[in-house]
Amino acid sequence: MQGSNPAAISAHVTELEMTSPPKQSLPMPVNIHTAILRVFDIPLAYYRFLYLRVGRRWHWADRLRMSDEELAALLHDKRTTLTVLYVNGAPAGFFELQQQEDDVIEITHFGLMEHALGLGLGKWFLLQTLLAAWAMDPRKVTVTTNNLDHPRALQLYQQFGFSPVATREAVIKPLADDELLAFAKKL
Repeated sequence: MQGSNPAAISAHVTELEMTSPPKQSLPMPVNIHTAILRVFDIPLAYYRFLYLRVGRRWHWADRLRMSDEELAALLHDKRTTLTVLYVNGAPAGFFELQQQEDDVIEITHFGLMEHALGLGLGKWFLLQTLLAAWAMDPRKVTVTTNNLDHPRALQLYQQFGFSPVATREAVIKPLADDELLAFAKKL
């Protein structure tokens, strides 16, 4: 049986940057046990699990299509940092930062898993992401989002001090059923 091959989706992409650290502070959410841990030398299967659980509904696919060698080279590069959010002992989201040339930190990935949505963690976790990025002493921090992302993502980034600097159109190729099956077999 052949898996379904979903149609490509058009996306409106917005590139944003911020040139000074966030000024706001937010209290840690109450009545929720959270931990934020930076992961060194992450196992590829665990990364793919996080990536799929956070990004599937937003059509993240690029990293799942990478070979083990390509993904390991990217994730284990000293310019890449990966941090995982745990809620009540279970993984609940992650952020990934990448040091670019010219003292620029890019937030390459940021998000929460479905079970962590609606708990009041989004703004607080984004602030933790920004504090981690600015702790690396960059000239600016960048992030890219699109209209397939969480409906309030662009607004949230702007609330924290990001400004749009460019827009473009892109074509997103969602994961096919056979790709998901192949991914599941790797776990």
